[in-house]
Amino acid sequence: MRLLVARCQVDYTGRLSAHLPMAVRLIIWKADGSVLVHADGGSYKPLNWMTPPCTVVEGETEWTVTSKKTGDQLKISIEEVLHDSSHELGVDPGLQKDGVEAHLQELLAADPAPLGKGWTLIRREYPTAIGPVDLMCRNADGKHVAVEIKRRGEIDGVEQLTRYLELLNRDPLLAPVDGVFAAQAIKPQARVLAEDRGIRCVVLDYDDLRGAVDESQPRLF
Repeated sequence: MRLLVARCQVDYTGRLSAHLPMAVRLIIWKADGSVLVHADGGSYKPLNWMTPPCTVVEGETEWTVTSKKTGDQLKISIEEVLHDSSHELGVDPGLQKDGVEAHLQELLAADPAPLGKGWTLIRREYPTAIGPVDLMCRNADGKHVAVEIKRRGEIDGVEQLTRYLELLNRDPLLAPVDGVFAAQAIKPQARVLAEDRGIRCVVLDYDDLRGAVDESQPRLF
């Protein structure tokens, strides 16, 4: 990972256009290829970003980041560098899910029907180079579907699933792989982003899922 604190101007061009005027910002270039531009505020959300796969051309006063998938570009014009450092973080063990989220995954693995009629589970925690997908399923048409499960569905969860799909669809034995973003509640902004990327959203009812699995178990009299 590379961290750059710099006085810079940022311009995004492509399906959407955005401009950030000259100011001091934090630029993060991660090992997975993503580039994020942060301000000293706004919580964890970047002001602008580019997700992998993308190319980064680093000039003396400008970075040009180009999406290999869409051709969109993020241009960072640098006036002054205040800090520049690189760090090896190693392999991340992954997010430890809370009890509700983990149980949702268990319930859907036991019965994927709430995600789609005729669905079957291939594997829980399906491995990728950047972390495991919660569920890999096969729909009624035999197509692979990657499912990301959250207690609360927010934009970062959609971004996480997007990264998984980009990797999975490079595998000819799996592609094409669809995506489903499943959560007990999904924020409107996350739903808009998911649908824009062709990801289907499913709202889960925890009590109904528990009841469906309990009723499917054999009863002892």
